[in-house]
Amino acid sequence: MQKIIILDFGSQTTQLIGRRVRELDTFCEIMPYNKFPKDDPSVIGVILSGSPYSVHDPEAFKVDLTQFVGKVPVLGICYGAQFISHTLGGRVEKADSREYGRANLETVDTTNPLFKGFEQHSQVWMSHGDTITAIPDGFRVIGSTKDVKNAAFSLTPSPSPKGEGSKYIANGEAPVFAVQFHPEVYHTQQGKTLLRNFVVDICGSRQEWSAASFVDTTVAELKEQLGEDRVILGLSGGVDSSVAAVLLNRAIGDRLTCIFVDHGMLRKNEFQQVMNDYKVLGLNVIGVDASEKFFADLAGVTDPEQKRKIIGRDFVEVFNEQARLANSQLSIVNSQFKWLGQGTIYPDRIESLNITGKVIKSHHNVGGLPKEMHLQLCEPLKWLFKDEVRRVGRQLGMPEHLIGRHPFPGPGLAVRILGDITREKVRILQDADDIYIRGLREYKTKLSGEQAARVLAAGVPAELSNGELEISLYDQVWQAGAILLSTVRSVGVMGDERTYEHPVALRAVTSTDAMTADWAHLPYDFMARVSNEIINKVRGVNRVCYDISSKPPATIEWE
Repeated sequence: MQKIIILDFGSQTTQLIGRRVRELDTFCEIMPYNKFPKDDPSVIGVILSGSPYSVHDPEAFKVDLTQFVGKVPVLGICYGAQFISHTLGGRVEKADSREYGRANLETVDTTNPLFKGFEQHSQVWMSHGDTITAIPDGFRVIGSTKDVKNAAFSLTPSPSPKGEGSKYIANGEAPVFAVQFHPEVYHTQQGKTLLRNFVVDICGSRQEWSAASFVDTTVAELKEQLGEDRVILGLSGGVDSSVAAVLLNRAIGDRLTCIFVDHGMLRKNEFQQVMNDYKVLGLNVIGVDASEKFFADLAGVTDPEQKRKIIGRDFVEVFNEQARLANSQLSIVNSQFKWLGQGTIYPDRIESLNITGKVIKSHHNVGGLPKEMHLQLCEPLKWLFKDEVRRVGRQLGMPEHLIGRHPFPGPGLAVRILGDITREKVRILQDADDIYIRGLREYKTKLSGEQAARVLAAGVPAELSNGELEISLYDQVWQAGAILLSTVRSVGVMGDERTYEHPVALRAVTSTDAMTADWAHLPYDFMARVSNEIINKVRGVNRVCYDISSKPPATIEWE
C-alpha cells in the first residue's frame, strides 16, 4: 500500500497533518523524526512537521535529509521548512517579532505544482519565532507575505512525462517544497488544496485508502493473524471498543467473547441500552453489574487520581475474574483465549510515545498486558484516527447513535463528581446529564457554507438542502456532559422555601482530536431551556452554570 511518511519533530499539529492526508484517501504514518523507514518502496512522499524548537537550539531534533531528499517528494512545514533551509545552505535567523497568526500570501506562483488552483492573497496561518532569511542555492521563492519574503520555496525539477507514480520526478530527482505557514490548520484557507496538490499530484497517490478498503483488508489480516484462536475483549460502550468488536466478530465470529463491566457510574440507563445494541449487532457479550464493589472501594475517596486508580484496579480485577470464568466453561484447553482485543486507536499510541519525552497522557489502552493473563494483544484499529473509526463503523452497518457517541471517560461519572462518590450523587448527575444530552440531540440548527462543509467532512450523515444542513447540537460538538459540584452548596428559592443544594456545571467543547478544545457557543435559548428543566426536575440541584474554559489551559474533564 502506498504511504506518506510524516516525520514528527514534536509539533502539536502533527496529528492534524496526518488527519488531513487521510482525508485525501491516502495512508500515512506518523513516525519520530529519527525513525525514517529505510528501503520501503511503499513510501511515495515525506512531510516534515513543525517543532517547539528553533533549528539553532542545541536540543533541536535533526534528521539526515539524504535518506529521502531527491528520492521522493518532500514537503517541509514551519520547522520542517526552516530545517531544510538551514541544512542545505540557506539561513535561518530569529525574527524581529514572533510571526504568529493570520497572514496573506501577497505573491504566490500558481504555476508551481504546489500552488495549483491557489487564489492570490490567500490567507495562511503562521506560528514561528525564527524566519528564513536566505534559501539554499537552486531553490526559488514561490510564495511571500507582507512580512515573510520566503514564506514558500521549492526545488522543482522539470516535469517528466515518463515513469510511474509522480510525474514531477525527473531524471531520478524528486522535488522539495517548503512552507513557513501551517497548511494543516483550519485558518489556512486553501491548506487542503496545497496538501492535495502535494499528496495526489506531486507524490502520485492513487487514493486507495478508504473505510471500505480498511474493513476488507483488516478482516483478512485478522483471519490470518488469529487463525482458530479465541479472543476476549473489554467493551466500554464507546465507539472505539464497539467498532473493534464488530470488526473482530466479522473476522472470527463466536470465537470472540466480550465483557462489558457496569461500575455503576455510567450514564442513565446506559448499561441496558448498550447491551441491547450489542445484541442487535450479534456480539457475544457478558454483561457484569459490579457496581457494589466499585462503590464500596470508592467510599470516602475524594482525590481525583486516587479515584481513577481504584476504578482502574477494580476493572482489571473484575475483567480478569470474568475472563477466568469464561475460560473455565470452554471444554477444550486448546480452545481457551489466547488474545486480548483492544480498541486502541492511532492518537492513543502517538500521545503515549510523544517524542519530546513528555507524555501527554497515559492511556489505558497502551499500558501493556496483565502478566497473569498470558495473552497476546490484538488491536485492529491501531492505525485509525477517531473520525476514521466512525467511518469504519458506518461501513460495518453499526447504528448511528452508537457511532456518533461522544467520548466518555473510562471512570465514567466518577470524574465528573467533585468530592466523594455515593449512589445518590451519581443519581443526581445521571438525571441532570440525561436532560442535557437529550436536549443537545433534540435541538437542531441550520448550517451553511464552511460550517456545513466541516460537518460533512467529519463524516456526520447529513444532506445539504438548498445549501443548508440541519443538524443537532449534539453532532456539532466533540464532547458534552454535566459535572456535579458536590463539594459546593448554593442558596436558592423554590416556591416560598429556601433551598441549599448543589450546583451543576455543563460542559461542551468543539475539537478535532481532544489535544486542544474550545468551549462550544451554544444558543442562549437552548441553555435557558436546559437549565430550567434541570432545576425543576432534578432533586438536589438548584443552580446551573456553563463552563467557558478552553483546553489549554483547562482540560475537557474537571478531574
